[in-house]
Amino acid sequence: MKHSSSNLSGADKLTLDNNTNDLQSGWDTWEPLPRRQSVIIMAGVMLAIFLASLDQTIVATAIPKIVASLGGFDRFSWVTTSYLVASTAIIPIVGKLSDIYGRRIFFLFGIVVFIVGSILAGLSADMSQLIAFRAIQGVGGGTLMSCAFIAVGDLFPPAERGKYMGFLAGIFALSSIIGPVTGGALTDSFTWRWAFFINVPLGIPIGLIFLFLFPKHKGSAQSKEIDYIGIILLLLAVVPAMLGLSWGGSEHGWSSIRVLGSLGLAAGATILFIINELRAPNPVMPLSLYRNPIMAVGLAITLLLGVTMFTGSVFMPLFFQGSLGKSATDSGLLSTAMMLGTVFGATIFGQLLSRFGGRYRSLGLIGIIIMAVGLFLLTQIDKDVSLGFVITSMVIMSFGMGTTFPCFNIAIQNSVHHKDIGIATASAQFIRSIGASAGLALLGSLLTTRFASKLEFNLPETALKKIPSSLLEDIKTNPNALMDRSQIGSLESQIDPMFSNKSELVDTIISVMRQSLAESISEMFIAVLVITGIAFIVTFWLKEIPLQKRAQKDVKIK
Repeated sequence: MKHSSSNLSGADKLTLDNNTNDLQSGWDTWEPLPRRQSVIIMAGVMLAIFLASLDQTIVATAIPKIVASLGGFDRFSWVTTSYLVASTAIIPIVGKLSDIYGRRIFFLFGIVVFIVGSILAGLSADMSQLIAFRAIQGVGGGTLMSCAFIAVGDLFPPAERGKYMGFLAGIFALSSIIGPVTGGALTDSFTWRWAFFINVPLGIPIGLIFLFLFPKHKGSAQSKEIDYIGIILLLLAVVPAMLGLSWGGSEHGWSSIRVLGSLGLAAGATILFIINELRAPNPVMPLSLYRNPIMAVGLAITLLLGVTMFTGSVFMPLFFQGSLGKSATDSGLLSTAMMLGTVFGATIFGQLLSRFGGRYRSLGLIGIIIMAVGLFLLTQIDKDVSLGFVITSMVIMSFGMGTTFPCFNIAIQNSVHHKDIGIATASAQFIRSIGASAGLALLGSLLTTRFASKLEFNLPETALKKIPSSLLEDIKTNPNALMDRSQIGSLESQIDPMFSNKSELVDTIISVMRQSLAESISEMFIAVLVITGIAFIVTFWLKEIPLQKRAQKDVKIK
């Protein structure tokens, strides 16, 4: 397959050729591992990423039982947040260190820490312990996530990476379906502690695969000097940023001291981090790498698409329950269609990427278009929309989203020499996580703001006169009655008993709340569509380098 470069200027072609030659320099004939060993290793890598991503969602259905057992209702959200913050923070650090010391040792480190964290979490005596042990789990899980995607670049030449990257992206999406179901089943059948203990029998075989079968990639010949200051500053930048984005618009207002202080600390640490990286002899995130135009554009696209990544899985259940009146169980089943769309999109386009080597920009553009079509359809939803229309729109959107994962991951991996493939791949994962956190925070804030505004606008004047101001403020900020019908009685109790038609008034309020929520979610998808459109435009700046069929010489495999 010839490289598509007809749209490039002479200077760009020369630059592209030089980049290609530089990346190909030192490549040699690659002797593949025995087929059986390759299959087992890839199975271990897929199981590792499944296990790590599973634990992002497995506690969701177990939380009520955890709170009942340990207390700490005011901190239960931290059971998830601590895991996500820790896993995101560790990703770029592992990416850099694994480039120096090899992936195998970090796979083993990750699985050991993950198993230990799981055991400790299952033995937690109170909520504070559980939060702390979930953070330990997150360190292990983030290490496994980072190494899994990097390992594709160690095990396979560029021309074959697409299909395996698609498999990993599909596994990641699949875990989002299985996680809550598994957590609920274990909690109901045994105890919530088994949502953590189950990782032990699953994790040990994975660890044995890495120990005995994973190729001994020795790492690069670059300096073994570790940028400790850079690592500390990176943590001081990432952790407060993640916390600030998690708190903003939910637990605390965006103008609160806690949120502004966290984001301010993150900004200050980021500036110091950049200064340090420019001076460090062996920086943890070499900034020169990001001057690579393919790398820079690929990361920009990854950031934009990261903002949109969790919008469907987080906000569509809210629509199903709040606007359509579905149960939590039905909502989960309906959301499965969306996750399956992601799985198929990632898998199919991963195969196409391997077949049509180097066409990651073209395939990426097609994927974004498919995603945009689905998002446009989702901007048309209201409380009376047919379920078939919603599911079709979700599947189209998620299928398109799934296609983008292997395309842009491969673009980033293919833009750097193998000695930097770890930090390059980790940078993509890191940027995607930051984008996802920022997207959920900002889009969630947009949703709540628009809901409050639309509710007051849509309520009939006659109803507004009968609703106490305290009740109006309550339903504008906390539409719990839509998800929990038992709270409708609470609404009625706050209405003046002199009104004889309280039930009719409550029905009006509920109906308007459903419609206002649907309209707000629709508008949120408009914002997501705009972001997706920007990503589409940026993709045109992504240069394509043919995917080679041979591995690099410096991948030392025994």
